[in-house]
Amino acid sequence: MAEEQSQISQLTFEQALRELEGVVRRLESGDVPLDESIDLYERGEQLRKACQARLDAAQARIEKIVAGPDGAPSGTEAFDAGGAA
Repeated sequence: MAEEQSQISQLTFEQALRELEGVVRRLESGDVPLDESIDLYERGEQLRKACQARLDAAQARIEKIVAGPDGAPSGTEAFDAGGAA
């Protein structure tokens, strides 16, 4: 399971999202045996968590934009989410 997490962490957000979409399509098709469906569901949940973590990190970075005196963005501050990418 740690190896699967490592593999997921190596994926870009877009790659993880595409894989998650593929998992959902396979599960929705109803053509997958029960045991494989459970494995797919677990993989999908790991992918969902990875995508959500990246979205949360991106949102936090966006919120770090510093506004100038006129209210317009004047720059950004470095954001460190504990190593989350």
